[in-house]
Amino acid sequence: MKRSTFLILSIVGVYSAVLHAAAWSVNNFLMTGPKAYLTYSSSVAAGAHSGMEECKFQFGWERWNCPESALQLSTHNRLRSATRETSFVHAISSAGVMYTLTRNCSMGDFESCGCDDSRNGRVGGRGWVWGGCSDNVEFGERISKLFVDALETGHDTRALINLHNNEVGRLAVKATMKRACKCHGVSGSCSIQTCWLQLAEFREIGNYLKIKYDQAHKLEMDKRRMRAGNSADSRGATAETFHHVHATELVFLEDSPDYCTRNASLGHHGTEGRECLQTGKNLSQWEKRSCRRLCTECGLRVEERRTEVVASCNCKFHWCCTVRCEQCRQLVAKHFCARRDTAAVPNHIRRRNKGHKR
Repeated sequence: MKRSTFLILSIVGVYSAVLHAAAWSVNNFLMTGPKAYLTYSSSVAAGAHSGMEECKFQFGWERWNCPESALQLSTHNRLRSATRETSFVHAISSAGVMYTLTRNCSMGDFESCGCDDSRNGRVGGRGWVWGGCSDNVEFGERISKLFVDALETGHDTRALINLHNNEVGRLAVKATMKRACKCHGVSGSCSIQTCWLQLAEFREIGNYLKIKYDQAHKLEMDKRRMRAGNSADSRGATAETFHHVHATELVFLEDSPDYCTRNASLGHHGTEGRECLQTGKNLSQWEKRSCRRLCTECGLRVEERRTEVVASCNCKFHWCCTVRCEQCRQLVAKHFCARRDTAAVPNHIRRRNKGHKR
């Protein structure tokens, strides 16, 4: 192995460890595509990590809260699933990789890539023309596709679903781009503007894909034809199903399991011990109902625990030029899901937790 390749592999290994991105196998990326693409490996690792962090934010107060094992289990040959949740995992991680590659390219981090000025000088609309330096999403899309889609080595329906959801994530990056403009004219009259496209905040992409998750479409496959394996009949059944699926629509194949209960083999931790919200400023209705959703409806009780929090307070500016603070201790009430004292949980509560309930 050449010294440069060894150095890149070492950097990626350290990067992966620092980011705690255990759920995303960077080594799998390194086994795909030409070695020239090793240049982008650290950006790919960072992008995948960003995607999973956004996943945790979007599902922070739901029964399935995007555990570390989420992506690992959705791509593992023996444990692959195709639920509504894994559709989001594929989309957001794919979007994260494309987003980071695009941003790094536009910032000049890669020798072979820069911002997109291919449309500069063209009329874009009434009173404005293309100009400036647009984010190079075409580059980010091309390289991320080489890395992320290469993880999918299967040839069955699940593989097609995963590849489709990967593409939904990449399309989300494009769909959320913003047009930024600069005015030109005498005395700031703004008689003409030059405009360019730039990436939205990644949170906006996460919000966009969360809506797609809520609207995800379950594929109804002809199981008799699917059992034919890789035959023409099986491929025909798959092609017919995908013919009616829109390119920006997340799809899944299987109903979600019961996320209330722990299932170690599937990487689900259950909701026992999870924190929930009851009181606080600026809470949404969804957050205010988190204790009912995570605890009560899962057959658990809400337990209040008082914990001591240490924070800086009474900060004062001293000339020149430091800020000195005191350390204040405060008891804060937090709420957690705990097992009920009664031995049994009514069956009707368990039945209520099946299906698409997050």
